[in-house]
Parts: sequence; C-alpha cells; structure tokens
Amino acid sequence: MGLLARLRKEWFIVGIVLVILSAKVQPSFGVKGGPLRPEVTIAYIAVSLIFFNSGLSLKTEELTSALLHVRLHLFVQSFTLIFFPLAVWLLLQLLQLSSIDQWLLRGLQTVSCMPPPVSSAVILTKAVGGNEAAAIFNSAFGSFLGIVVTPVLLLLFLGSSSSVPFSSIFSQLFMTVVVPLILGQVCRGFLRDFLERRRPPFGAISSAVLLMIIYTTFCDTFSNPNIELDAVSLLLVVFIIFSIQISFMLLTFSMSTRSRSGFSPADTVAIMFCSTHKSLTLGIPMLKIVFEGYEHLSLISVPLLIYHPAQILLGSVLVPTIRNWMTSQQKVGKSTNLQPV
Repeated sequence: MGLLARLRKEWFIVGIVLVILSAKVQPSFGVKGGPLRPEVTIAYIAVSLIFFNSGLSLKTEELTSALLHVRLHLFVQSFTLIFFPLAVWLLLQLLQLSSIDQWLLRGLQTVSCMPPPVSSAVILTKAVGGNEAAAIFNSAFGSFLGIVVTPVLLLLFLGSSSSVPFSSIFSQLFMTVVVPLILGQVCRGFLRDFLERRRPPFGAISSAVLLMIIYTTFCDTFSNPNIELDAVSLLLVVFIIFSIQISFMLLTFSMSTRSRSGFSPADTVAIMFCSTHKSLTLGIPMLKIVFEGYEHLSLISVPLLIYHPAQILLGSVLVPTIRNWMTSQQKVGKSTNLQPV
C-alpha cells in the first residue's frame, strides 16, 4: 500500500495530529468565547450531532439473534465497565508513586470508564470471522449502557471538575446524549430502507465532528501557559496503554477458553475485542460535558486519544494470528464430533 493510500485510510489519525498542531498555532480561535464559540457549537451542537448520528446508524434491529446469549453479554459488560475500571484504579495507586504526570494518570482512569466502541470491535471481530452478532450487540448495548454508567464512573473515580452540580451535568447529558440518540433511533425506524440503500458515511461524519471537539479541547490547553506536557510521561503512558491492552486481551482469552466456560472460539474472538476496546467517539464528548471548564481536560483526554489508534493497531496486527487459532479450534471441534462413539 502506497503512502497516499495509507494516509487516506488513516485520515482520522492524521486529522488528530493536524487539529492538535492547528490548536498550537492558533489557540485563540477555538477557546471559550472565541470566534468558534465552542460553548455552544461544541458543547451542544457537535455533541448532539455525534449521538444523533450514532442513533441513526445503530442497527438495533439486527441484535435479536444475539439477544439470548446472556452469559456472553454479562461477561463483556461486567469486564469492561466493572473489572476494567477497578483494575486500572488499583494500578494507578502504584503509579501515583512514580514521576508520571498525574493528569495523564487520571486520563488512564477515564479510559477505563469508557464503554465499548460502536465500530472497531465489530470490524476486527468480522475480520477474524468471530461472532459478529455478539460483537454488534455488545457494542450497541454498551453504548446505551455507557450513557448512564460512564458519567457515574467518572464522577466516582475522579470527582466533579468544579462547582457544577451533578444535576446540571446529568441534565446536559440527557439533552445532548440521550435525546439525540433516541431521536436518531426513531428516525432510523422511518428511514431504514433509504439508509440501507444509500449507506451514508456515518463513521466519517462522527469522526469529522470529533476532530472539532478535539481541536477546541487543545485550544483551551495551549491558551493556558501553565500547562505543559512531559515527553517522558507521555512515552511511559503509551507503554502502559499497550501493556494494559495486551494483558487484558490475554486475560479475556484465558477466561473464555476454559473448558467449562461454554464459549465457542467465535465467541472468544468477540469477547476479546469488545471487552478491551474503548470508545473515543462517545468518550471525548462525555469528558467535555463532565469536565466542562476544567483547565487540564486536554491532558486527561490524551490517554484516550492514544488508546483509540493503539487498539486498532494492535487488533489489526493480531487478526491473522487469532484467525489461525480460531480456524484450528473449529477443525478440532469438527473432527471430535465426527469421531465414532
């Protein structure tokens, strides 16, 4: 694949770098009260657009086939929204004794509180040939669940960003997250045939809006001379993120392949990706709401911005290995079934 084709394919990652550089060059354009008016255009319009788009694109009508696999769903949701945050919290108790920037460490905790992504886990599960229906269900259900659970986890582990009362935070979450998501689903009911025929670029639309949110977040950072990003801390956080992903993928693999687990190899693939992947699309807007006006918001956002491409990169690298394992396990299962009794 040529360089230009690779850049086109990874345009969102390139976009993140470009908007951060743009914010560094001209932070005054995207700060609160600036020409872009992010307190309105981002806090309400952009966030609402992302969740309306999510509601419009979520194929909840396809989830009935996976609905009855309750044990798998319980495993994924409890791992990603209970075990993951608690395990990272325990790890951070040790890392706080290190010299790593404390705001980046808090950012690691925010990553742990995020729900599964709507797209990447499903795409990788499909690429391997795993249980795609289960991946779709857990990504969609996790997104709905995350609307309530993620803000609670963020406030539980990190506290509120200021004197903003919890009632105001949840009322804004309701108006900019829940209502647009429900409206999107209602509109999908009327436009399903049109959407299936035309296949609008939902992912690209959400990603483009997300770049605007990331841009304004870093405009606030670069306009504050008191905030500096330590390069050594950043490198250590990148290492920690890859270590967490690899460790948790191995853990979910080990737990779901036990003889009494009751999960098939295809189920294991869905479990590995859905349990360890975290949503950037839902995460950044939620951080923007819960930590509105927080001067260190961009530093807290950095680990999530790293985690997103890291999970796609690691998952893509492991696809051939996981596919070979799943194929071999399915052959073993078939040969066992064919043996005479």
